[in-house]
Order: sequence, then structure tokens, then C-alpha cells
Amino acid sequence: MFARVAVLSYGVIAYFVFFFTFLYAIGFVGNWVVPKTIDSGEAGPLATSLIINALLLSVFVVQHTVMARPRFKKWITQFIPVAIERSTFVLLASASLILVFAFWQPAPGVIYDASATWAKWPLILLSLAGWATVLLSSFVISHFDLFGLRQVYLHWRQTDYHHLPFNIRGIYKLVRHPLMVGFLIAFWATPKMTVGHLFFAVMTTIYIFIGVWFEERDLVTYFGEKYLGYRAAVRGFVPIPKKGPRSGG
Repeated sequence: MFARVAVLSYGVIAYFVFFFTFLYAIGFVGNWVVPKTIDSGEAGPLATSLIINALLLSVFVVQHTVMARPRFKKWITQFIPVAIERSTFVLLASASLILVFAFWQPAPGVIYDASATWAKWPLILLSLAGWATVLLSSFVISHFDLFGLRQVYLHWRQTDYHHLPFNIRGIYKLVRHPLMVGFLIAFWATPKMTVGHLFFAVMTTIYIFIGVWFEERDLVTYFGEKYLGYRAAVRGFVPIPKKGPRSGG
């Protein structure tokens, strides 16, 4: 009983660390409310700042890319319970983002500034819509499975975990990666684009496309023809219809 409670507690803690990190990320990118944002702080030499920021982002990229691969999951579950594998991924992903938030170096040179124009609030609302898309998309594909809570809950109930079936519903009928579309909107829609913000947006965009390539390769391996049919019918990021059969929903 103690072991099951410990696993459940670990998963719940990991989830709340993620949720705090997600909320902080909204303020960090948007320069709202939180004490340290993407443009706050004393600026140092530009080259040094960009190198530090690149290294910080690389920690997240390496962690996220390596730990998301099936081979790594198989390896790490030799040392930790299977039920907390996803929670561990979520916890370390959150920790790597907290590292970015804490040590990010501002590069305040202004690319454009629409803060004093009519475009300010539409851009802010567009950014918030991007964050909302991220959150809502996660619920369409099972938010609690994605962030490890379903796994630890089933373990606590002494019920075997099973992967969710491949279904196409909601916004996933329009694009294959709405969660990533949400991130792209949130990162790029800003009334004031600084050099530091632009660097963040460009680097994360590159990683999103690389990460999606790895993810789709794993999905094809796992779901086979179902996912291939889905990929043939629905575009990855732009909601423009494609010709071809849909599978899985």
C-alpha cells in the first residue's frame, strides 16, 4: 500500500510542477506578471547572451528528445517503476524549463514594437489563444495520460495500464499537431519582438519541427497503417484539407 501511495504522490507532484511551469511559461514569454521574463533583467554582450540561451534550450531539447524515445523508456524502466516513467519525463522536462526561465539572458534590441498601436491587444489575445490551444489539445488526446496522472492512478487502483486507442476527434481532424500549432502561435504572437524573443521563437520553432519528425516516426512504428492513413488525410500544421482516406476514427 505504501509503495502505491508513493507512486501516486510522485505523479501528482510531477503534474503540479508541470502545471506551475506551464503557467509561468505564459508569463515568461508574454512579459506578464512573473518576476523573470524573456525580456527582463540586465543585458550583457549579445553574443554571450545568445550562446547561454542556446545552451539552456539545448538542455530541454536533449532531455525531451532522448526521454521521449521508446528505447530510452524501455531502458529507464529497468530502474524505476513503469507507472512513473511518464511522470519522470514530465518532471525533468519541467525542471529543464525552469532552468531556462531562471538563467535566460535578455537581448532587448527591438525588432518591432506595436505596443502603442491598435495591434497590441489583438496580438496579446492571439498569443493567449495559442496557449489555450495547447491546453485544450492536450485534453482532446487525454491530458492526464499525457502528463502521467492516468498511469499512477491506475497503478494505485492496481489496474493494468493500457495505451489509449488511436482516435481522431476534435481539432485533430483539422491538423495532426494542434498542440504544437498552439505553441508556435504563443511564441510568435507578441506586440513587442526583441532580439531575445526572436531567438527564442526561432530556436523553439526549429525544435518543434524536428521533434514532430521524431514523434511521427514513432507513431508510424506503433500504429502502422492507421497513422499513415491519418497522415495522408490531414496536414501537420495548416488546416487545409488533403485528399485521402482517414483512418482510426
